[in-house]
Amino acid sequence: MGKKRGKLPQIFVAADAALRRKRTVAAVYILLRFLVIATMVAQFFNGNYESVFLCLLTLVLLLLPTIMERALMVDLPNTLEIIIMLFIFAAEILGEIRSFYTTFQSWDTILHTINGFLCAAIGFALVDMLNRNERFSLTLSPTYMAVVAFCFSMTIGVLWEFFECGMDQLFFLDMQKDTIVNTISTVMLDPTGGNTPVAIRDITDVIVVTADGEEIALGLGGYLDIGILDTMKDLFVNFVGAVVFSFIGYFYVKNRGKGRFASRFIPKVVDVIPEDRERAEEEKRD
Repeated sequence: MGKKRGKLPQIFVAADAALRRKRTVAAVYILLRFLVIATMVAQFFNGNYESVFLCLLTLVLLLLPTIMERALMVDLPNTLEIIIMLFIFAAEILGEIRSFYTTFQSWDTILHTINGFLCAAIGFALVDMLNRNERFSLTLSPTYMAVVAFCFSMTIGVLWEFFECGMDQLFFLDMQKDTIVNTISTVMLDPTGGNTPVAIRDITDVIVVTADGEEIALGLGGYLDIGILDTMKDLFVNFVGAVVFSFIGYFYVKNRGKGRFASRFIPKVVDVIPEDRERAEEEKRD
């Protein structure tokens, strides 16, 4: 009967088997799933159906580590798996639904830094898998692997900023959070129409004129920068996270896997997923 299950049920069956094998990960997963379901019920009764959908998406995303293990035939370290789940919960439930992005100004910065670190770890692991796989005749230096991991992380960061910008432009969201600034410098104000930037300092308010001629004073205490500073800040902290792990990964490869810290974030290639082996052994006994 197990062989007739569809692909989606198999994912949940595999997740259950994997979690039974990793008790610490299982405890974190069950706790987060309970919190997400509780939040989803509360949002349903509050009539926030968009948040209900976000909770459903989060429940699926929490299975992402298991899906990665099966798709890439790797065994994720417990530390990496837990951080990925906590990251998803912090971004979707705390950040979006509980409004941590606006309540705590550094929340988005912290998540982007962690994202840069994690993406560098994943990029490093992908290259390390090829480097250690007998089917590929690759012998990559630690420096090259560190550079590839860094570039992979920065590419993911840039693609995410493209996504945020696209959502803001198409659906009028505010994923690229605005910033209040008190000084601007732009060539658009050059009276000669040339390329000389004109600076305006000590800006305390902005007045918006609508198509009807109505003037609205925003009362923000400065000029409203629409996302560019937030984007550059996100990319910079992504850069910091990527550099940190690339540095750690360099010495991990140089010492050929002796670093305990790095090994907690780098998946290991396996021939058979452990829970698949256990299931096969159970079927033989039956």
